[in-house]
Amino acid sequence: MPIAYLTLELRIEAAHSLKDKRQVVRSLKDRLRNSFNVSVAEMDVTDLWQRATLGVVSISDSRDYLEGLMRNVERESVKLANNNGAEIVDSFLDYLET
Repeated sequence: MPIAYLTLELRIEAAHSLKDKRQVVRSLKDRLRNSFNVSVAEMDVTDLWQRATLGVVSISDSRDYLEGLMRNVERESVKLANNNGAEIVDSFLDYLET
């Protein structure tokens, strides 16, 4: 059974404090969870105000479905990040077969 995981690296230029960063990250995580029914968590938690890494994970019996889902998540993440004063600077999609 395939598991897809997407890693998103964000740069948050508008953040001037950790509170600003948390607001952007929380908004992005909540919207992705609600829109796509995926698991989202902040990874590599740092005290850097303008950097964040998010991990998005989903499981299905179809790898093709997961690929389409994660591409849609990535596309929507770019839009949401841009609307919140952030930018996706890198993304990485991989699969784990169980």
